[in-house]
Formats: sequence, structure tokens, C-alpha cells
Amino acid sequence: MKTAIVWDVEFLTDAGAPQRFWCGPDDPDPVLVQIGAVRLGLEGDFPILDRFERVVIPRDRAGAVWPLSPLFTRLTGIGDARIAAEGVELEPALGALADFAGQDTIWAWGNDEIFAVGISCYLAGVAPPIPATRFGNATRLLVRAGVPAEEVVTLRSNTLCGHFGVDDAGAQAHDALGDAQSVALVLQHFLRRGRLHPDDFRHDRPATA
Repeated sequence: MKTAIVWDVEFLTDAGAPQRFWCGPDDPDPVLVQIGAVRLGLEGDFPILDRFERVVIPRDRAGAVWPLSPLFTRLTGIGDARIAAEGVELEPALGALADFAGQDTIWAWGNDEIFAVGISCYLAGVAPPIPATRFGNATRLLVRAGVPAEEVVTLRSNTLCGHFGVDDAGAQAHDALGDAQSVALVLQHFLRRGRLHPDDFRHDRPATA
């Protein structure tokens, strides 16, 4: 393995929606709005080699565009104007991610393939272009690096760099590309210190091996 993909997403939310599990009468479905990814080198100095981003047009079950809540825009900086200018449909956005990833394993801070891609594809009636077996939960990589599980579960993608004293290179919190970059920089940090090995990025390895 020479490279791996680290990715993140932003999906629709509103005030209180996470606490209600998006089940309130006015809560939006948690459909994709932004995908960000970086390619992390697994050789040499473990550089970040490439970046990927797509803004996705969020649609409801009838195909209409979901309005963005003020909370979502405040958190992510994404507003209706950016959706209109840059937004693409879900299927080509995921196809572009598949092309970017190639045959690399794909890692998120959590299970974004389930909570964003799976839900979005189901509601849109499209087949995900990348099988679930290609995705991994990067929290398990930190456990492999020797970070206690009880510490790992207190962290978020946008707090990782600060927690481990890693320069975040100006990554913006609650931005899919920024959060993907933050996770990748911490994984890079552990690779450079020998606490992770390139083989750890294979999906056939046990979580605690």
C-alpha cells in the first residue's frame, strides 16, 4: 500500500436535530452537502499528496432542494449561494470520490459511509459506487497507535490536532475538507513517529493488532 484516503462529510442538520436523532417534525433528513478528502502517502515522509472536494445539492425525498438551516450555514460556512454556484448532484459527486480514491482504502473519523452516504443514497434511490468494505473507521487507527479507547471516544475530527499538538495547517472546523485534513495530519504524526505502520491501513487487520 502506497497511499490511503482520509475523508469527511457535512450533512444537513438543525438546532437540536442530533439530540433528536433527526426525528423532529421539522428536522431535515441528514443528507450530504459536502464531501472532502485527502490522499495520505504511506511511504517516505508520509506526505499529503492530493485533495478532493465536492459540494452536493441536498434534496428531499421528493427531489426538491432542502433549504439550509441557519445553524448549518453558521457551522460550515456553506450557504445557498455556494450550493447554487458549486453544487452537483449526489450520484456524480460520489462517482468523483470513487475516481479520486481509486483502489485505496478510505478512512473517516467514524462511519460516514453509513450515516451520510448510506442514508443519502437510500433516499435518492441510487446505488453507492463504493462498497462498504472499502471504508474504515479511523478511530481504530488511533487505538492501533496506542491511544486508549476511552481517550479516543472523547475526541472529534476538528479537535484532534489540538489534542495531540499537531499543526492543523489552517484547517477549518466543520468543513469536510478541513476536518479530513485534520484527521490525516494526526495519522501522519503517528506514522512519522512509528506508532502506526502503512500495513495498519489495510482493512483486513484487526482493530487492536
